[in-house]
Amino acid sequence: MAMILDGKETAAALKEELALRLAKLREKHYEPKLAIILAGSSKPSAMYASFMQKVAKGYGIDAEIFRASDDVTEEELGSLVTDLSEDQEITGILMMMPLPKGISAEKMIALMNPDKDVDGLTETNAGRLTAGKAGLFACTPRAVMAILDHYKIPIDGKKAVIIGRSNVIGKPVSLMLLSKNATVTICHSHTKDIASITREADILVAAVGHANYVTADMVKEGATVIDVGINRVDGKTVGDVDYDAVAAKAGAITPVPGGVGSVTTTMVIENIIAAGEKLAK
Repeated sequence: MAMILDGKETAAALKEELALRLAKLREKHYEPKLAIILAGSSKPSAMYASFMQKVAKGYGIDAEIFRASDDVTEEELGSLVTDLSEDQEITGILMMMPLPKGISAEKMIALMNPDKDVDGLTETNAGRLTAGKAGLFACTPRAVMAILDHYKIPIDGKKAVIIGRSNVIGKPVSLMLLSKNATVTICHSHTKDIASITREADILVAAVGHANYVTADMVKEGATVIDVGINRVDGKTVGDVDYDAVAAKAGAITPVPGGVGSVTTTMVIENIIAAGEKLAK
């Protein structure tokens, strides 16, 4: 049976480190503040905004939700993003997606100060990641890396396969694994015979958005399997991996829930602190 890579345990260990970094910031008389942009009437977005506000306050970080209605114009929302980007009291900006109809997410992201972009959405931060420079990077891929680091899963020289090529998960996590000297392959909807590729993986990251997509016959004996998927099936939350079958074959595996998602919010907090450390210099 595979070792369970517990996201809650990883997050708890990170919380101690983050508390120390926050204390050092406050020694410099700097108080970080998070601005959460909530545009429109999406209930999941509203729930996540409130949740992130609560998480931030749990660290003693001030977090304010800036609301805009469904009929907000692109000019109005763009003005808010610009104002928050220029506001010296704001350390980080978290913009809830999706935005209301008629609003270009790409345009709004482009207006954001990359040094306050705590979700790692801007092209500047994507470029920094590609170039191997410091920046604020997407939180879910960073959660994957945090779990691997916490459990001391070897990466250097290992074969890593990512299923999914999205800009928010697949591509950034591939670059993060590459930076740790993994040999990386990305699979996607046009990849032929995916199973023959995934069976070669020492580290398999599933980010395809399809419940139970990864089956036991797709996994190498003893592999580390990281499940990024969140799907609802018959009222239950499941991942992209057929958990019970794969756990019997893998060497280590993240559960859903309780895996990557449990660490993602911690990575948002880490990005706020990192942004504060840069601004406080």
